[in-house]
Amino acid sequence: MTFPHLPPETAELRERTRRFVREVVIDSEPAPGGRLDQATRDRLQAAAKEAGVFAPLVPTEYGGQGLPIEHWSPILQEAGYSPIGPVALNCMAPDEGNMHMLNLIATEEQKKRYLAPLAAGDVRSCFGMTEPHPGAGSDPAALRTTAVRADGGWNIDGHKRFTSGAVGAGFCIVMARTPAVDGSPEGATMLLVDMTNPGIRVGEAIHTVDRSIDGGHPHVYFEDCFVADDAVLGEVGLGFRYAQVRLGPARLTHCMRWLGLARRAHDIALDRAGRRELFGGPLDSLGLAQHLIAESVIDIETSDAIITKTAALLHGDPKAGSAMSSIAKVHCSEAIYRVIDRAIQICGGDGVSDGLPLAQYLGEVRPFRIYDGSNETHRWAIARRASAGRRAAVQAGERYRDDAVVGRDGGA
Repeated sequence: MTFPHLPPETAELRERTRRFVREVVIDSEPAPGGRLDQATRDRLQAAAKEAGVFAPLVPTEYGGQGLPIEHWSPILQEAGYSPIGPVALNCMAPDEGNMHMLNLIATEEQKKRYLAPLAAGDVRSCFGMTEPHPGAGSDPAALRTTAVRADGGWNIDGHKRFTSGAVGAGFCIVMARTPAVDGSPEGATMLLVDMTNPGIRVGEAIHTVDRSIDGGHPHVYFEDCFVADDAVLGEVGLGFRYAQVRLGPARLTHCMRWLGLARRAHDIALDRAGRRELFGGPLDSLGLAQHLIAESVIDIETSDAIITKTAALLHGDPKAGSAMSSIAKVHCSEAIYRVIDRAIQICGGDGVSDGLPLAQYLGEVRPFRIYDGSNETHRWAIARRASAGRRAAVQAGERYRDDAVVGRDGGA
């Protein structure tokens, strides 16, 4: 993995991160299928601060490394080489996306109350968006949780599910539908809710195949949950607009972290293929194994390239970057799964056992084709944008290309 155009200070941070993850973090990984315990998490985060690699995406005034978005990928890929690396470095979902959004949208008082302790690793957070059917899932317009005006604030009522990180979180950023009030439009609004609020309740756990996100993915209930006016994040009625501020980069950071894990799986496969003797020679001398290896290299490199392009767009043209992040999310989530699946195939029986972590990795990355919007929903949006873009180009004067020519010499 080479990044020849990194600024020297970013290249140095990448090298420090690489050493820290490989020399400190990997030895602390739980057994495949296990969860990281709190004591180990605290120890690793303290060590990451000491090593100067903690909170790479967080502004320096909040104790982070202050990386610009176009340089996130090399660092997060190194962090993701271990499934607990992003937790150790405090750049794991959903906290990473919440920190990014708080930094861009929150008031100074909200940053002091919520961003500062989150950036320091003192608390965790969650994001309340997904709801049981017929509420919001891949279609945010189906949002059913409501917030209505009350004296000095808002009363929230609703039911969320797959609220990643909710168990043990310090606060939740909840999306609720709000009426038109005080000149603000009807729409969705984001509100900051402390998890100690008596109107919020963490409910039933949802048991999933992934284990790397602290706090699971439980149901969360809001029942006459009162929050003061200063709990509104941004402006009333503009929650869907702010969600794009969070979701585009958050999709991409998932791609970055999981690509790091795919590189780990590929390294395991290469080590096995280079040492395993089969039919009179090493496995990596056989055409079938070489095909699997080559296909994984292609998936890794194309994923890396599309991530780099998307990050550059998010930096220079956030609207175009958000659209491109859908393409990156679909491609990377499927390519990364294929890389890990091929690594399992190369490693044979050990690949599907808990003697190697590959089966765990497959469980970690499989939900990504559903989380942050299902791949089918993203494909629908990608196709709509492509069709609309072509119609606009033709209407602006570009030549229409589908006029069939009848009666050409030698043809129909």
